[in-house]
Amino acid sequence: MTATLVAGGVDFSVRAPRAGAVWLCLFDGEAERRVAMARSGDAWHAHVAGVGEGARYGFRTDADSAKLLVDPYAVTLDWRFAYDPHLREPRIDTAALVPKAIVTAPLAPLDLPPLFRPGGLIYEVNVRAFTMRHPDVPPAQRGTIAALAHPAVIAHLQRIGVAAVELMPIVAWIDERHLPPLGLGNGWGYNPVVPMALDPRLAPAGIAELRATVATLRAAGIGTILDLVFNHTGESDPLGPTLSLRGLDDAAYARGPDGTLINDAGTGNTLDFANPAVRALTLDSLRHFVAQAGVDGFRFDLATVMARGPGFDPAAPIFAEIAADPVLRDRVLIAEPWDIGPGGYQLGKFPDDWLEWNDRYRDDVRRFWRGDGSAGALATRLMGSSDIFGDRTRGVSFVAAHDGFTLADTVAFATRHNHANGEDNRDGHAGEIAWDNGVEGESDDATVRATRDADVRALLATLFATRGTILLTAGDEFGRTQCGNNNGYAQDELLWLDWNGRDRSLEAFVADLAQRRAACASLANPAIARDATWLRRYGQPMRDADWEDATGFVLQLRDATITVDRDARTITLAPAGQAQIA
Repeated sequence: MTATLVAGGVDFSVRAPRAGAVWLCLFDGEAERRVAMARSGDAWHAHVAGVGEGARYGFRTDADSAKLLVDPYAVTLDWRFAYDPHLREPRIDTAALVPKAIVTAPLAPLDLPPLFRPGGLIYEVNVRAFTMRHPDVPPAQRGTIAALAHPAVIAHLQRIGVAAVELMPIVAWIDERHLPPLGLGNGWGYNPVVPMALDPRLAPAGIAELRATVATLRAAGIGTILDLVFNHTGESDPLGPTLSLRGLDDAAYARGPDGTLINDAGTGNTLDFANPAVRALTLDSLRHFVAQAGVDGFRFDLATVMARGPGFDPAAPIFAEIAADPVLRDRVLIAEPWDIGPGGYQLGKFPDDWLEWNDRYRDDVRRFWRGDGSAGALATRLMGSSDIFGDRTRGVSFVAAHDGFTLADTVAFATRHNHANGEDNRDGHAGEIAWDNGVEGESDDATVRATRDADVRALLATLFATRGTILLTAGDEFGRTQCGNNNGYAQDELLWLDWNGRDRSLEAFVADLAQRRAACASLANPAIARDATWLRRYGQPMRDADWEDATGFVLQLRDATITVDRDARTITLAPAGQAQIA
């Protein structure tokens, strides 16, 4: 930790290799006290007697002493980040605009093995949106990490077979600078400033709140995975704010030969994982969340960046460092295996002990049920995508996620409707695979509604009948909608789940699917050999020529039978000894 409690005071340190002078800034209310720090190599140090836990602080350097800088190793902040144009303007003091780090005593370290095992259901959760409208959660607790430990929430998770929640970013973030003038804010959180400090709105009680929630979920048999962003920071491009690393250690950002910032994350900057200091900050952050909160593991946003230097290297140092770390080597590690830079799409190229989000699964499954995909492609995806991962079954299969159309919107909208984001409907994926069943958007036509319901159920049943790890985004089990917006990051209230208006019939269908999947060890346990027999719907063996034109098939496993019928818009999963249901 940068701020370490010692007898009689606090030892402060910060990395600022290019600074000629660094000051520790202590705050008592609005009053600021500056303490000159002493250099030792690339770091600066100061011992301050008479201060202790709860002290608020930041740093300044001689590069622009008007800019108050947040400790990259901060674990607690006194308030959320809020964008202000003065944050980027030189020589304008920002002490009143920047959150202060709070000296925090570490909790007793935990040493718990991961609860989640590959093959289970991961449930992607936007923490704030998940409970803001939950009728059983007390109003004061809604939208917080603590709300996830409410008995009503846990009962829901257990009912639909959740093996681990995957929390979308809970680290404090800042809105992109174009959003506040539009009256918008970032509702996803993929724009962090420092990697360990939890957002005070989501975690009013800080790391102790996360730890207690993880423990409650664990006692209920549910693991916790954190979605973390190490590919960039919210300091953005050269016109972005100066908040932390930009003022302390600008070499943390990757640059091209001409000195310009590399933008492989599409956010204005990219962290440089060829820099040992960047990797050290990343590793320390991961250890912090394991030891202090007991999380099972991590999902890494735009993970290709972590293996760049500047090109993607499947033997990048970060992989070996995590594998060799005694705290991290047994954690669940999930890559989003792409970024927008050159050679950024790297599905299947991460280490064998990592899981990877499999967007080819999503696309092939959607194409099949839209009517223009092949049965052969669907069969490959059902059995774990061996064409991508070989025998390892490392994919995380999903049909919808936070990014893109919701599951309900996938079958109700053929094109994106993102005008509310203020970018003239140019943002979001223009070519996302989706269909509207004859009417774009909301419809009162009974036939259209019934067809859409059948499509959603077919997509969900396909997911639960898939071998290996599967992922469901919170609310898709009961019909969440974003009204055709397939890039809802800037629409906070649009993301809030409507618990009172949810489709309870669909929710019950998913709960039944979860029970059926749990009875099929060959699906949920990737270690079990792939023993499969493929038949045409009327019992004859499938021939090679059948796969491209077939509209269905029967898959017989050692403990289940899966029947696919696109014409009827059904897929049935029948564990051995149980009846099939659509």
